[in-house]
Amino acid sequence: MALHPLAGKPAPDSILTNIPRLVADYYSLAPDPAEPGHRVAFGTSGHRGSSEKHSFNEPHILAISQAVAEYRKGQGIDGPLFVGIDTHALSEPALISAIEVLAANGVEVMLDADAGYTPTPVISHAILGHNQGRKDHLADGVVITPSHNPPPDGGFKYNPPSGGPADAAITGWIERRANELLANPAGILRRPWEQAIRADNVHRYDYLAPYVNDLGNVIDMEAIRESGIRIGADPMGGSGVAYWEPIAERYGIGLERINATVDPSFRFMHVDKDGKIRMDCSSPSAMAGLIGLKDRYDIAFGNDTDFDRHGIVTPSVGLMNPNHYLSVAINWLFAERPDWSAAAAIGKTLVSSSMIDRIAADLGRTLCEVPVGFKWFVDGLLDGSFGFGGEESAGASFLRRDGTTWVTDKDGIIMDLLAAEITARSGRDPGEHYRDLEARFGSPVYERIDAPASREEKTVLADLSPEQVTATELAGEPITARLTRAPGNGAAIGGLKVVTANGWFAARPSGTEDIYKIYAESFKGPEHLRIIQEEAREIVANALKGAKR
Repeated sequence: MALHPLAGKPAPDSILTNIPRLVADYYSLAPDPAEPGHRVAFGTSGHRGSSEKHSFNEPHILAISQAVAEYRKGQGIDGPLFVGIDTHALSEPALISAIEVLAANGVEVMLDADAGYTPTPVISHAILGHNQGRKDHLADGVVITPSHNPPPDGGFKYNPPSGGPADAAITGWIERRANELLANPAGILRRPWEQAIRADNVHRYDYLAPYVNDLGNVIDMEAIRESGIRIGADPMGGSGVAYWEPIAERYGIGLERINATVDPSFRFMHVDKDGKIRMDCSSPSAMAGLIGLKDRYDIAFGNDTDFDRHGIVTPSVGLMNPNHYLSVAINWLFAERPDWSAAAAIGKTLVSSSMIDRIAADLGRTLCEVPVGFKWFVDGLLDGSFGFGGEESAGASFLRRDGTTWVTDKDGIIMDLLAAEITARSGRDPGEHYRDLEARFGSPVYERIDAPASREEKTVLADLSPEQVTATELAGEPITARLTRAPGNGAAIGGLKVVTANGWFAARPSGTEDIYKIYAESFKGPEHLRIIQEEAREIVANALKGAKR
C-alpha cells in the first residue's frame, strides 16, 4: 500500500476527531442487536468499536460489565476486580458505565488512587500480586482500552485470575451473555454514578508504587544507573504518562520524559502510513517525531496507548523493526539470566520471524510456536515454562531475573527498559546487536501485505486443512511444512502457514475487513520475498477453489 501524503507528518486539524460529538454519540446512539456490526464481539484483544459506528456505546459497556459480573459469580471469583483505563476519549465514559454496573452487582472494584490512567501490564501485575499464594478470593481485572487504535475507538478487555488475556472459552461466554443483555437489558443491574463511586465495594488503589518498586526484580536497573546512559521516553499520550518520572526518580537513571501531553484527539501525533492518527509504536510514520530525536539519546522508546507494546529507537538504526528487537531481546535474556530454568522455552507467534528459530537452536532452547494472540503465552509465563513470549506486533513479556513470574500480559515498559539494560551493560545499542545476529544467522526480509477476500472465502481460509494445499514448492524450494495448526500447542491457527528452508508465508483472514493478510519472510533477499508473496496468493487461491468444490 502506498504511503498517504500525510504519513509521518504532524497531524493537521482537519483530521482530528470531534471529541464532544464522539462522547455524545456514546450516550445518544443506540446499537441495533440485529445488526452484526452493532453487536458485542470479543476478538484477540477484547471488544473494540466506535460510538459513531454504533459499536462502542453505553449499552455495550453496560451489557459487557453485567456479563463480566455474572461470569465472576458463576466461577466463584470473589476477590477484587482491578480496573484500569487508557487515554482514549471513550475510556472515561466507559469507566463510568462499567462502575455503575459492577458496583450494583457487589463486585469489589479497585480504581486508581488518583483517578488516573493504568497501563495494561500494571493491571496484570496487581492481579498476580494479590493472587500469589492464594487459592480463594482470587482477583481478576478489566482494562478499558482499544490499544493503539485511532482516537474515535474504544475497547474493553477482561483478564481472569491468571492475569493475562482471557482465552476463547471465557471471552465467548462473556460475548454471548453480553449480546443477550444488549437485546434484553432488563437483566442489567445499575447504580447511579454518584452512588456507585461512594459504594463500600468501590475502592481506590495505588497501582503505581508496587509496580515501579518491583521493576528492579525484572530489569537490571542498577546497571542502567551506573552506566549514565541518556534515555528518552515518549508516552505518546498514553496510560503510562505518569510512570516514567517515578521510575527515573526511584532508580536514579538518566531518563527524560519527552512529552507529558494527554489529549484525546492525539493532535501531537505524527500521521500513520494510511493517513490516520494511530498510536502505533512500531510504525515509522507514527513514530517520526521520536525517530527525529534518535541522536539525542543513547536509547529511546515509545509505547502504544495502554503500554502493552513497545517501539525501540536507537542511534544506529532508528526505529527497530519489531521482529528485530524481539530477536535481540531473546538472545540477550537467555544468555544473561543465569537463574532461569534450563527448561524455560521461547514462545513466539507463528507469524514472527524465523530468526527467532535460529537463535533458539543456537541457544539450545525449546521453541514453542503458537497462533496469533498473547493469550497463548499466559499459562507458560505463569508456571515459568516460558522464559519469554512475544508477538511480531511488538508485544512481549518475560520472567523476573530469578526465573519467577513477572506478568502474564504484554509489558511495553519492561521491553523498553530491557533495551536500556542491553545498551548499559554491553555499551552497544540493540540495533548493533541485531547486526551481529544477521552476521551469524542471515538477514531475513519480512513484510505483511493484504489481499481481497469475500466473507465466504475468509471462512474457508480459516478452516483449511493441510491436505488442501497441493503445492510442493514455494519460490523454488521444497515445501517442508503445511500448517493449519500451531506446532507448539496444536491449536488451530485460523489460516495457513507454508514453510521452506529459507522462507515462509502465513495467510490469515481479517476479522474486520474483506481481506486476508499475508505474512512472508525470506532469508534470500527482497526478490525471493516477492516471489514468495506472489506464489502465496496463488497457493491460497487454489486451496480456496479446492475447498469450495
